[in-house]
Amino acid sequence: MITKVGYAAGEIWHLLNSENGQAVTKIKNALKADYPDLVTSLALGWLLRENKIDIVEEVVKGKTSTKVILK
Repeated sequence: MITKVGYAAGEIWHLLNSENGQAVTKIKNALKADYPDLVTSLALGWLLRENKIDIVEEVVKGKTSTKVILK
């Protein structure tokens, strides 16, 4: 399992490197074919714990969006 989480974290990193500031749902949808939501969530947590990303909330027109950005 840890290997899959590591690979997913790498894919998230590359995804954000090409287009920073992606919504969490967009990241999960991009990885959905290869990884279940649990693995993607664990990979995001891994990158957050390693201080590689930030997760920020934006409110636009009363709607909250959660975005992931590289540090």
